Amino acid sequence: MNRRTALRRTGQIAGATALTPSLLALLNACQSEAHLDWQPQFFSNEEARCISSLIDTILPRTDTPGALDVQVDRFIDKVIAETYSSEAQQHIRSEIAQFNEKCKQLVGSTFADANEKERMKILQAAEAEAGTFNGAVWGTAVGEQKPVGFYRSIKAMALGAYLSSEKIGESVLSYDPVPGGYQGCIPVSEVGNRWSL
Repeated sequence: MNRRTALRRTGQIAGATALTPSLLALLNACQSEAHLDWQPQFFSNEEARCISSLIDTILPRTDTPGALDVQVDRFIDKVIAETYSSEAQQHIRSEIAQFNEKCKQLVGSTFADANEKERMKILQAAEAEAGTFNGAVWGTAVGEQKPVGFYRSIKAMALGAYLSSEKIGESVLSYDPVPGGYQGCIPVSEVGNRWSL
């Protein structure tokens, strides 16, 4: 190998070494950016990104499907678009904006643009300051229900949509549309996973 070829290869190796961290950071930034693959009926794209990111953080995919796998974000968008009054719709818009402002104050970015560690910090703060639902007797709340705030209401809506989805009801939870006879005393080990009915 002559001297010119050796110098050229050394320069190429040095250049590649210097550029690799920058290229990896750029690729990671592109991969972590949340993109919508659906068209919202009610939310703006930015609001939909916030809702999708929020419910994906609350109910991520593990060994069971996550909230986005059963399209909980689309369900929430459809419910708000088709059942909320104009006043309630404006209220949810302002709550999303306030939530993102709190995120910016806490971690310096909106929820959708925050990394996993920052999202956990945001959710811990939201959980601490959110109101709670009153207890219920046979499905009826006991006492006067005080407002629980944006985070708690979206979380409750997401959990309800997730657990009542067809995929989760049939594939994750045990599903028995016509229960059999009553067996009062059986070991829990024989029951298996939780029942959706």
